[in-house]
Amino acid sequence: MLSHLRAWREQGWTPIDAPAYAEAWQRFGGSVATHPQVVERLACLAGIPVRYLGWLQQGELQAALPTWGRHLALSKDVLKQQGKRGLFDLGNAEIIVPLAAVAQVPLRHKARYLSDLHAGRISTLREQTEGLALAREPEQYSKKFRYNQRREQRLLEEAGGVIRPMLELSAAEQARIYADLFQRRWGFEATGQAHLAEVFALMREFITGSLIYLNDEPVAIQVLYRVEAPQWVSLEYINGGVDPQNREFSPGSVLSFINTQSAWAEARAIGKPLRYSFGRADREYKDRWCNRVPVYQV
Repeated sequence: MLSHLRAWREQGWTPIDAPAYAEAWQRFGGSVATHPQVVERLACLAGIPVRYLGWLQQGELQAALPTWGRHLALSKDVLKQQGKRGLFDLGNAEIIVPLAAVAQVPLRHKARYLSDLHAGRISTLREQTEGLALAREPEQYSKKFRYNQRREQRLLEEAGGVIRPMLELSAAEQARIYADLFQRRWGFEATGQAHLAEVFALMREFITGSLIYLNDEPVAIQVLYRVEAPQWVSLEYINGGVDPQNREFSPGSVLSFINTQSAWAEARAIGKPLRYSFGRADREYKDRWCNRVPVYQV
């Protein structure tokens, strides 16, 4: 029965190896959650092997998938099934699989938050009821909004606020600060708290953005992962933490402004569009920063 279901799911797809998948990603693009090294490192941490599949036409690879059984690799559902729930956190990351511009393929593996870039190119997609929140371009914010953000940043800095790059910190420091500020902000533990330092060490080359200190104490942090595909930059805002005692300076809002502005500047400097995802469009604050875009599931 199991092999029959797998034969149906993989119909038209061919097993490929990890280097072939990596080559497809580098040619056709993808997102943080499908990046070859992200998949390999986090799957290795979970101890769940990845089965890579390719879609060939006239012997040429046109699409590629990393899979865990009947799901795409790194699926929360599989982690839960394997007793490893919350081992790592990728939020509700936008899923872009390596797919040639002319390719038309069926996808029968379970997946959510599949990018609208795949609409009309993957035949089995169904639109999700909730959309995805993608950061607006700087010019799409009103002049008043931008003025207020700059003013808040200036007031914070005048009060002793300091902006530091995340990569100035070790993985252990990042983990400690994030766990502390997340707990303060939300009142419960961050996903995968016991493994944060290990995950941040594995993901170090993809970590980007800044954090904010006030009076030498961290007051706002965001976990951002960034990868560069041939045609675009994919950036995931996974989650964040902020000290509620410093709410009058809006450090969380200031940090969102700093991180989004910086990411747009970097992407424009290399001439690539930016897909800066805040995950599911489920909170009012995301509407201030983002456009809602359709997202799909299988």
